[in-house]
Amino acid sequence: MPMSNKKNSRSKVARPQAKPRFATEQEAFWAGEFGNNYTQRNVGAQWVASNLALFGKILARTEGVGSVLELGANLGLNLRALRQLLPQARFSAVEINARAVRELKRLGGIRVHHASILDFKSPRPADLVVIKGVLIHLNPDKLPHVYDLMHAASARYICLAEYYNPSPVAIPYRGHTDRLFKRDFAGELMKRHGDLRLVDYGFVYHADPNHPQDDITWFLLEKRPA
Repeated sequence: MPMSNKKNSRSKVARPQAKPRFATEQEAFWAGEFGNNYTQRNVGAQWVASNLALFGKILARTEGVGSVLELGANLGLNLRALRQLLPQARFSAVEINARAVRELKRLGGIRVHHASILDFKSPRPADLVVIKGVLIHLNPDKLPHVYDLMHAASARYICLAEYYNPSPVAIPYRGHTDRLFKRDFAGELMKRHGDLRLVDYGFVYHADPNHPQDDITWFLLEKRPA
């Protein structure tokens, strides 16, 4: 009777992979199932068309943009528009949600960083840093860190498009608390970094007949020469 090979007969038990640890509840929220559902929900050619109209207006106030970094890019609806407007530029993106990262990589031609914005360190400055609909979802205590990141990652321009309110306020978001915040993000950023100047700003209404956005206020800032 042959001897049994106890070493080979033992079944291999897969160890469960540890979930990523995040510094804030908001990061875990967007990295998880809610972020997955958001990615599935926000798709369609209309979004890209609206972004073309928005960024076309913003880029008209810039010059010499050869590289773009988007913080919190999700599945790339903003980058799809920006690539059409800046076909020769280099693009990179930071995204926390794994499902959205897979969609971003399918676009091709984008250097994708799968990371939390709070952990990201830009390898080199980009001519334009874009953040749209992201600051409103970050833990307010972490905003100074993100402001510093945006400033350091920009070689010249910063574009932010968020919900504006003259004073900080938290509002319920799809049945959740502490997941949506409105404030004067651009004002705080310029106050923290005095070398930034306001180039232009605007508002896009959710009921615009051609190119709606989600009632966002956008700001284009520029670094003054040292």
